[in-house]
Amino acid sequence: MPSYSPAPGRTPGPPDRRVPVAVSAPDPVSREGAVGLLRRHPEIDLREESGPDTVALLVEDALDAGVLTRLRRIVRSEGARAVLVVGAMRESELLDVVECGVAAIVWRREATAERLVQAVLAASRGDGDLPADLLGRLIHQVGTLHRGTAGRTGAPALGLTAREVDVLRLVSEGLDTGEIAGKLSYSERTVKNVMHGLTTRLHLRNRAHAVAFALREGYI
Repeated sequence: MPSYSPAPGRTPGPPDRRVPVAVSAPDPVSREGAVGLLRRHPEIDLREESGPDTVALLVEDALDAGVLTRLRRIVRSEGARAVLVVGAMRESELLDVVECGVAAIVWRREATAERLVQAVLAASRGDGDLPADLLGRLIHQVGTLHRGTAGRTGAPALGLTAREVDVLRLVSEGLDTGEIAGKLSYSERTVKNVMHGLTTRLHLRNRAHAVAFALREGYI
């Protein structure tokens, strides 16, 4: 899988710490713009194609069925982690994007080099990274869904432990692994193990999906 050369004068970081990233966009100008921003950072290893253990960064003006299909294929078939850079998103599309397994979302108007690298690194760690306004909309949407199903009987219980609920509540507030560990007096390894255990057990794709699931079921 070929990679781009780093920018002249920049010394790449240690090879085992660089994150492989493949960029796709609907037009060459958008693609080269994102590539140019990421190329400045030695922790990023730019690739031509996405695949297992790669972060796929998609740049789009808006969402449609084709974009959602590509996101599902990238995450489920190729085994990559997805970062979506998008110009606009309707309220009804947010849960669709989370269900596709997207790890991070960046508004195009906020897509500086630093913001893109932050999202890519979060995705590579398995963390979620949503703009504050989108996180609020996600919580509102899932809360509405939960209220709509609150009176139904026979729904299976998730069986989340108190520790899992505590971790997910802090994830929903936008805290990263280190901050959650500090708040709960856990090690970072413990927090990662809690997240890995619940996402594996419940077949959830990432932190955003786990938060959405817990909100929908009324745990947080």
